[in-house]
Amino acid sequence: MGKKNIAVVFGGQSSEHDISCISVQTIAKAIDDSRYDVTYIGITKEGHWLLADGVQSIEDGSWRESDSSVVLSPDATKKELIILKEGSYSTMPVDVMFPVLHGMYGEDGTIQGLFEMSKIPYVGCGVLASAVGMDKVYTKIIVDDLGITQADYVLVRAEEVKQENMENLVSRVESKLPYPVFIKPSKAGSSQGVSKAHNRNELIAGLKNAAKHDTKILVERNIVGREIECAVLGSAVNPSASGVGEILSAAEFYDFDAKYSNADSKTVISPELPEGKAEEIRQAAMAIFSAVDGYGLARVDFFLEKDTNKVIFNEINTLPGFTSISMYPMLWKAAGLSVEEQVERQIQLALVRRY
Repeated sequence: MGKKNIAVVFGGQSSEHDISCISVQTIAKAIDDSRYDVTYIGITKEGHWLLADGVQSIEDGSWRESDSSVVLSPDATKKELIILKEGSYSTMPVDVMFPVLHGMYGEDGTIQGLFEMSKIPYVGCGVLASAVGMDKVYTKIIVDDLGITQADYVLVRAEEVKQENMENLVSRVESKLPYPVFIKPSKAGSSQGVSKAHNRNELIAGLKNAAKHDTKILVERNIVGREIECAVLGSAVNPSASGVGEILSAAEFYDFDAKYSNADSKTVISPELPEGKAEEIRQAAMAIFSAVDGYGLARVDFFLEKDTNKVIFNEINTLPGFTSISMYPMLWKAAGLSVEEQVERQIQLALVRRY
């Protein structure tokens, strides 16, 4: 049997474009080239699909200068890429799509829908799980039915964030939540547009900022506690959970800069927790993964509240970062699964998935 053709898609139009370009390098080095022929497709921030000339072009950024455009055929009878160059075209068969895209237009179900229209197997969560997992508000609605504790919240629509509505809007939030509160765009990834408000003026500023990133805004009660994460692998019917890891943020909260730019932020694998809490988090992570109809991989994030030791759900990421400092691959590596084995497992899950 010959090699299978894998198309790895990276970059994308979201605020996490640059992180994707780092994640894909980790995955590229882990794919077994004795078993697979790999094609790399980079999506620019403007949404242009380009054929990348190997991993080196990703590392040095020269893929953005490619003279070959790529189209994924939506024709389910073809299962192929169409490569356009200098007025001519060629086609390339594809056995598996491997998206390494974080945030909007990559982790939100949009590109997953294109893969399903094309009837090409793909790595990771499906349309529903991706869309729900990306939207913090609707994730909360689903988790509400599981009996898993999560922070109290207020939903705000971006169209409400207008000067003439601000007084009523702020009063509605203040009537339900004490300060400080966190303000989060419902679908923005990697903590973009997130802020913490200690008073009314900061709340107004935070709402205006979040409204630039999304049409829905989540205002949440502040949880004082430890930030704990768990990696899940498998299907909704048969998920497996890793051990847990802890985030030690160098900033007041783990925003985009603290996560990727501040060297003082650290991750701790297998931190010491009160008895039974690691297992409680593992079980909750698998339950949430199954409830959103997860598939392939996801990272589920929690708080361990300081005074009560309550496990409180924060969010789920259905296409988590895969950089050298990312929690997902580190957790599974600590559990005995190398990065190469993790990537192979994802490819095999893609090949046997049912729609």
